[in-house]
Amino acid sequence: MTTALSPTARALRALDLLHARPGATANDLADRLGVTERAARRYVEILREAGIAVESVRGRYGGYRLQRGSGLPPVVFTEDEALELVMAVLESHPAAAGDHDDGVGAALEKVIRVLPEKVGRQAAALRQHAAGAPDDRSVRPDPSVTSSLVAAVADHRRVEISYSSQAGNHWVTEVDPWAVVVRYGLWYLLCHSHRADAIRTYRVDRIGSIAVLPYRFTPPAGLDAVAVLEENLGTGWAFPTRVVFDAPRDDVAHWVGPSMGRLEPDGDGCVLVGSTQNPEMYAGEWLAQLPFSFRVEEGPELRAAVAAVAARLTNACRP
Repeated sequence: MTTALSPTARALRALDLLHARPGATANDLADRLGVTERAARRYVEILREAGIAVESVRGRYGGYRLQRGSGLPPVVFTEDEALELVMAVLESHPAAAGDHDDGVGAALEKVIRVLPEKVGRQAAALRQHAAGAPDDRSVRPDPSVTSSLVAAVADHRRVEISYSSQAGNHWVTEVDPWAVVVRYGLWYLLCHSHRADAIRTYRVDRIGSIAVLPYRFTPPAGLDAVAVLEENLGTGWAFPTRVVFDAPRDDVAHWVGPSMGRLEPDGDGCVLVGSTQNPEMYAGEWLAQLPFSFRVEEGPELRAAVAAVAARLTNACRP
């Protein structure tokens, strides 16, 4: 059963709407809140009585606006909002459930502590009794590096980064940072590398330092950062790969991730073209799980890694 919201709760909802949509009219608030215009005006009066400066602007483009510099009250969560927030934190960061020395866990505890008693009690119980399995693939980058990258993305400023690859190589390069993307627990920088003169994706947790440069750039118009990241995860690595399948592309596509390369039709079958920094992982973790016959046409490092996996499995079947 849904509990009816109190006038104060509806007034806070009205405050959220005014903060997001300056100039909203009483009719706008009424539509959003599911009440009459008279009730919407009453909620505005409740906000004013609480000391929040809400001004009325008359005319064609009039409506209610929050005065500049007016202080907002502490954030108030509904029961569902509070529980969904705790669930989202635990889902992405299981250590926050019980480790009070964990930074995210400490922040979550502070949020729970200031919630209203009933909501806070439920949120605390959810945190205490819910358990999450850590994702071994998830790596949390340095917050200061991540924040600096996001600021450079927002300001369209070129940066110089130092980077360490999985193979242990280190280099310094200048990039135009287009976006920071989180994918399956890993944080990536999507950028244009001036060193390679090409689109590159870098793991943020492998960026050691960042320096903002005095040059500005214009990002691609209509950039879909997630889609471009997916397309480029399998390119630009040290060892080229080319794998041919006898099965149709639509059948194979379900089993092939973007980081494996680009899957293209090839007669009655298809071909997977990409590159990798780790041929052993590509062969043992990715190709080995595919339920299709295939042959490696390129390159020699991947071919050797597949042969090693095949020999190991063959030996496992011997008496």
